[in-house]
Amino acid sequence: MTADAWITLAVVVVLFAALIKNLAPPDLLFVAASVLFTMLGIIKTEEALAGFSNPGVLTVGALFVVAAGLRETGFLDYIGHRILGGVRSASGAFLRLSVVLPLSAFLNNTPIVAMFMPIVVDWCRRNQVAPSRLLIPLSYLTILGGTCTLIGTSTNLVVSDLLRSAGMQPFSLFELSWVGVPYAIVGTLYLYLFSHRLLPERKELIEQLGESSREYLSEMLVRDDCRLVGQTVEAAGLRRLTGLFLAEIDRQGTLITPVAPDEVIRGGDRLTFTGIVGSIVELERIPGLAPAAAADDPLSARQRRRSRMTEAVISERSPLVGKSVRAADFRALYGAVVVAVHRSGSRMEQKIGDIILQPGDTLLLQTGAHFQRAHRNDAAFYLISDMQDWRPLRRERAWIAATLLLLLIALMASEIIPTVIAAMLIATLMILCGCISASEGRVSIEWQVLLTIAAAYGVGAALENSGAAKAVAELVQVGTSRLGPTGALLAIYLVTSLVTELITNNAAAVLMFPFCLEIARQFGIDPRPMVVALTLAASASFMTPIGYQTNMMVFGPGGYRFSDFIRIGGPLHVVLTVVATLLIPRIWNF
Repeated sequence: MTADAWITLAVVVVLFAALIKNLAPPDLLFVAASVLFTMLGIIKTEEALAGFSNPGVLTVGALFVVAAGLRETGFLDYIGHRILGGVRSASGAFLRLSVVLPLSAFLNNTPIVAMFMPIVVDWCRRNQVAPSRLLIPLSYLTILGGTCTLIGTSTNLVVSDLLRSAGMQPFSLFELSWVGVPYAIVGTLYLYLFSHRLLPERKELIEQLGESSREYLSEMLVRDDCRLVGQTVEAAGLRRLTGLFLAEIDRQGTLITPVAPDEVIRGGDRLTFTGIVGSIVELERIPGLAPAAAADDPLSARQRRRSRMTEAVISERSPLVGKSVRAADFRALYGAVVVAVHRSGSRMEQKIGDIILQPGDTLLLQTGAHFQRAHRNDAAFYLISDMQDWRPLRRERAWIAATLLLLLIALMASEIIPTVIAAMLIATLMILCGCISASEGRVSIEWQVLLTIAAAYGVGAALENSGAAKAVAELVQVGTSRLGPTGALLAIYLVTSLVTELITNNAAAVLMFPFCLEIARQFGIDPRPMVVALTLAASASFMTPIGYQTNMMVFGPGGYRFSDFIRIGGPLHVVLTVVATLLIPRIWNF
C-alpha cells in the first residue's frame, strides 16, 4: 500500500476508536477527519464538501420535516391508539404492532418509535404486561420495515445516491422490497416466536402493578414550614407509601441510614427515596417538601400550580452526558428541576446532584407548562411522556398530513420528479398547510445526523483515492476466494453489520461503500448485489442499544440491560444474515 493508504487507514482506525469511546460527537469527528484528509492532499476540497450538496442528504433532511408534520398533527398517535385498542395479550399486542412495518417503510423510524412508545407503555400498564416484552420488538420492527423501500430509512437514500455518484443506477422506490420484504417477514416471525422467551419480564419496572417498579432515586428537602417537621417517619406516613423506600436522611452532612421508624424529621433534612413515579409525585404534593435540586430556587405558588411532571430519556447525543445533575444546571438551561433519576434497573447510591448522567438515563422532571412543546425535538432528550398527559397537537390537520404522505409515496413511486424534489415539495406543503410551523420544521431536522452523513462522504472519498479500499478489497478477495462472490458478499454483510453496531448506520454505509466497489472489481462482477448487502447490513443493528437510535430510545423505559439486546438480537442477526446471503445473489445476479 502507498503512504496515503496507510495514513488513511490509521485515521479511520482512530476515528472508529474515538466513536466507540464517545470522545466527541460523531459529526465533529467526521468533519475533523475530512478536514485532515483535505489538508494532507488525499482528497480535494470539492470532495470534502460534496456531501453537503448531496441529494441523498437533502432528501433525509426534508423527510425529517415530513415525519414531524405527521407527528404534530396527531396522525401517528391516532394510528397507535387505534391499533392497540381492545387487544389484551402480549402476543396479540405484538401482532397489532406489526403495523409499524409498513409505516416505517415510508416514514423515519425515530418518530414512529417516539409516538408508539408511550402508547405501548400505557397499554402495558392497563393490562399488567411488562413493557420489556414489547419495546425491543417495537424498535426492531421499525428497523426491519425500514429495509423494505428506498425511503424506509435514511441509510437507503444515502446508499442510493452513492450509486448515482458512482455512475450506476440508483435504487428505485421498491427495488429493495424484493429482499427487504422477505427479510422483514422472517425477522418478524422470529420475534413473534422467540421474543417472549428471550426477553426479560422486568415486573419491577411496571409501577402500575404495585409489585415493584422502575426504581427512581429522588432527593427531597424538608423546609422549615413543612408539616412533616417534628413527626416521626412512621407518623408522617413515609413508610406507608406504596412502592417507596426512604433510604437515608442527610442531616447537615450526617447520614442516617438505615432510617428507623421512630426517627424524627427536622427542617433542613434531605430525604433520599427510591421508588416509583406515582409515589414520588405524591411526595411532591406535600407542602414544604420539595426537590433538593430546587432548594435554592423554589417555585412560586403560581409556578407550582402550572408546573407539570415529565419523564425524559437522555439521548446519546445529549450535551448533558458526562455531567453531574448539579453541574448540568437544569433550571437555567431548561426551566426544569430533576426530581428523580432511573438507570436501567440498577439502584444508584449517589445523591441526585452527584449522579453523572449517561445515555439512556430516565429523568423525572418538574417543568413549566410549555416544556414539552419547547424541547420535544431537543437532541438532548427523547421525551417519553407528560405525567399529566398534556401535548398540544394540530389534530384538525391530520387528514392533510395523511394526504401529503400519500402524495409523497405516489411521486416517488412514479418518478415523475426526482426523489429529493418530491421530498422537499411535501416538506414545504406540510408547513404551508399548517401541519407544522416553520420554526418547528427547522427544529425537527436532526442537523447532527445530516452533518455526520455529509462529512462521511469525505472519509469515503479518502479511502477510495488513497488506495486503502482497494488494498482491503484484495485481502477480502484472497480470503474468500474459495467461497467466491457469495463468500465476499457474506463478508461485506458481516463486517458492515459489526461496524454499524459501533458507529451510526449512515456513516457505516458511506465508509463501507468503496470496499463494495473494489471487491466487485476484484471478482469482476456487478457490484449491485454487494451494495444491496451493504444497505441491509447497515440497518441491521440488533445486538447493542448504541448501534441504532430507536434501540437507545427504548433502553431506559424498558428497563433493559446491555445483555438483553445480545440475547435476542444475536440470533436474529444470524437468521437475517442467512436470509440476505441466500436471497440477494438470486435477485441481483453477480
